[in-house]
Amino acid sequence: MKIVDPHFHLWNLDTHHYPWLANPGISFVGDARALKHNYLIGDYFADTDDAVDLEVIKAVHVDANHDPADPVAETRWLQAIADSPDGRGMPNGIVAGADLSADNVEAILAAHAAFPNTRGIRQILNVHPDPLYDYVGRHFMREAAWRRNFGLLRKYRLSFDLQLYPSQMREAAELARENPHTPFIVNHAGMFVDRTSVVGWRAWRDGLRMLAACGNVAVKVSGLVMFDHQWTVESLRPYVLETIDAFGVERAMFASNFPVDRLFGGYRELWSAYAAIVADASESEKEALFRGNAERIYRI
Repeated sequence: MKIVDPHFHLWNLDTHHYPWLANPGISFVGDARALKHNYLIGDYFADTDDAVDLEVIKAVHVDANHDPADPVAETRWLQAIADSPDGRGMPNGIVAGADLSADNVEAILAAHAAFPNTRGIRQILNVHPDPLYDYVGRHFMREAAWRRNFGLLRKYRLSFDLQLYPSQMREAAELARENPHTPFIVNHAGMFVDRTSVVGWRAWRDGLRMLAACGNVAVKVSGLVMFDHQWTVESLRPYVLETIDAFGVERAMFASNFPVDRLFGGYRELWSAYAAIVADASESEKEALFRGNAERIYRI
């Protein structure tokens, strides 16, 4: 099966700084101490090539929470990999990191956009009242300067990878409506974290549909095993199908989230689970979910 992987990460601890890997700990997504090692393009290829019945034809790198003091260094490094013979042309697309609240953000966006493989920006927005789940402790979408700077993405033809929780989806839908010419891609199926109640399920389900009502919003079905460490095909099935049902096969795409999801399974195992869940889909629907949507939305 040929696939396009629209969400993977690389890091080189010898040459770059990643604050979250400086002193990693255990959180709801697993033991980050197991990730404190270089994960280079050769390591990614080792994982993908080991899945002998899969062929990764293109891939999109999403920022790996690189040093916020020098986010462009990550893009420069990734472009060099893509341009080298060892990179096989990957990453074909780069989603770079940027703090849209920063005074110098336009210069950062312009620098990212100067690299030919740059396609978008991600700034993690996850806020949660439980410190276990809180990433940033700050409601960026409620800040006037952040929202003004968000408009710069259109100027530089950049999409926005939207990483948030269901409780933030109403605000995100408003942001998407305010910026109809900017493509949004929801990360990790909306990160349904509050799974112990009907209220939590409804917040996620209804939030997905609020976002899906915006024609410029798509979704990546990925990262589910961060919340389900003992996962099975059947435990993933309702989340995969609910997400696809919300966005339709035209705006959903599968992704690996490697090497983070590697903590809970192999590359082949994960993609085989996705394939099993949509086994009864038509060939055109499978082409869209596994390849075509990622190519179109990320322009690769």
